[in-house]
Amino acid sequence: MSKTILLTVDLNRSAENAAALQAALDLLGPNGTLHVVSVLPDFGMSQVSGFFKQGFEKDALDDFGQRLADWVREAVPEATDVHPHVLHGTIYDEILRAADKLAVDVIVIGSHRPELKDYLLGPNAARVVRHAKQSVYVVRT
Repeated sequence: MSKTILLTVDLNRSAENAAALQAALDLLGPNGTLHVVSVLPDFGMSQVSGFFKQGFEKDALDDFGQRLADWVREAVPEATDVHPHVLHGTIYDEILRAADKLAVDVIVIGSHRPELKDYLLGPNAARVVRHAKQSVYVVRT
């Protein structure tokens, strides 16, 4: 059992999220804390942001945060000590940074069935597994 878990969710992959959430809840010890994170990728190069209207990024983050809050409210059992976090940047970097900052014991991450190009794990899950200081539990869907 773990005291603090970081669960990563992709709001576009409901089956993956449900399986990862169940695994996280199974691993979570009594009085444990579940941190749910989802990452909104940034524009990458600064030149790209010039193609979007002013305030687009803030609006996108606000909408993304509401979607995550709605998912947590609907999916996570009420008795769970849960804290949603919207992250913004490179997916694997933000997950690793959050895991360190929140001092979690375990990262639970869903991974879709790989295509040939992914080989064994999706690129973000693979990077988290390779570089995390914490144990990483990968849930296949």
